[in-house]
Amino acid sequence: MNDLRELYQEFILDHYKKPRNYHAMPDATAHADGYNPLCGDKVKVHLKVADGIVTDVAFEGSGCAISTASASTMTEALKGKPLAEVRALFEAFHEMLTSPEPTVDPASLGKLAVFGGVREFPVRVKCATLAWHTMKAALDNSNNPVSTE
Repeated sequence: MNDLRELYQEFILDHYKKPRNYHAMPDATAHADGYNPLCGDKVKVHLKVADGIVTDVAFEGSGCAISTASASTMTEALKGKPLAEVRALFEAFHEMLTSPEPTVDPASLGKLAVFGGVREFPVRVKCATLAWHTMKAALDNSNNPVSTE
């Protein structure tokens, strides 16, 4: 189990140190801002959606390793997905982190399953889900900033 935990930590640190899809996207079709006042994480998620498909996704902001790694991994997971699949992925990821007894099969989440251990640290759940809630707000065309409080 320690080897697996170390592998997960390496994965999270890699995405924190070298976040994927970290850039502005002036031609985004949707965007939203998110903030976690508890620890100061801030994120802006940009989406390009065409014909019901997320064709591109990026993020900007600053945050802890879990917040940044989650946003980075999210961008990789969403590219090329139909909106219905994106929303289902949000629900599955959220359930994995917030449900006392999640029914979602972690294998169905691919690389996102590495965040399953965050459930053991309730304060950090908000870090891991901030980008996801912000992405959902962008899809819902919400003009209100997302807050974890």
